[in-house]
Amino acid sequence: MHIPDMNLLVALNVLLEEGSVVGAARRMNLSAPAMSRTLTRIRETLNDPILVRSGRGLVPTPRALELREQVRGVVELAHGVFTQGQDSDLSQLDRTFSIRAKDVFFGVYGVALRRKMALEMPNAALRVVPEGFTDDEALSEGRIDLAIGSTLPSSADIKVQHLFTCPFVGLAREGHPIFDQPITPQRFAAYDHISVSRRGRARGPIDAVLAQMALERRVLFTTPTFYSAIFALADSELILPLMPQLLLKALEPLGLRLRAFELPILVKPEEISQAWHPRLDNDHAHRWLRRTLKTLCDNATA
Repeated sequence: MHIPDMNLLVALNVLLEEGSVVGAARRMNLSAPAMSRTLTRIRETLNDPILVRSGRGLVPTPRALELREQVRGVVELAHGVFTQGQDSDLSQLDRTFSIRAKDVFFGVYGVALRRKMALEMPNAALRVVPEGFTDDEALSEGRIDLAIGSTLPSSADIKVQHLFTCPFVGLAREGHPIFDQPITPQRFAAYDHISVSRRGRARGPIDAVLAQMALERRVLFTTPTFYSAIFALADSELILPLMPQLLLKALEPLGLRLRAFELPILVKPEEISQAWHPRLDNDHAHRWLRRTLKTLCDNATA
């Protein structure tokens, strides 16, 4: 009886997670040509193209989508078999953790987390996955290990732990005329705003609050990340109205001439949590990751 090559299953799992030959090659420490040859072997073995060209990227075939969760499960099971009994030796763990979170979170906690990993899990790597618009099955299907944010999958089988509460402040350049007088809702709305939205939305909760006061603001710049918004403030009359307060300390080493201000309207803070699938509950390394992140967040907000 022919026994399938386990390495092909591992490679298939990585290819389906990455959706890219180059990305899969990087994760498996292979050259792109070697990864392409592996993909060819997988296609021949399964008699299916598995990944097909779509625009500039690759998308999975229906057959690949059917296999994705099964392949992930087999690889995780094999990983568990070969690492059983090694729970106490995180220093030898060779593993990549895929975490879905906003850039703000890793801008604040990323350095401290990497330092902890370098000490206790030096061979482990982090892969930050951008938030998707409708990707609620990523945890259940094993394509990410952890999700961090204010909007998390609502499935009953997903476990959630609160990390911290994140209030907002406003941000503008030093010397901005908004600081010349007390910042009232009227003056706040009078200056041109920046909107941070991964969906490209210029309107949000602020507009509803202002509308109740018969006020309206003008949004002249919409961007998907806070970092691009922050750099847009320099030498401009724009203001950033919803800046996560926790990011202020991370900006200090950059030496940017920016100044925060208390919002003159009531905006609810965000509740930030981490979520994971129950199959990872007793995974020693995953428990270390969750515990470490929780400790970092607790210490930062203490």
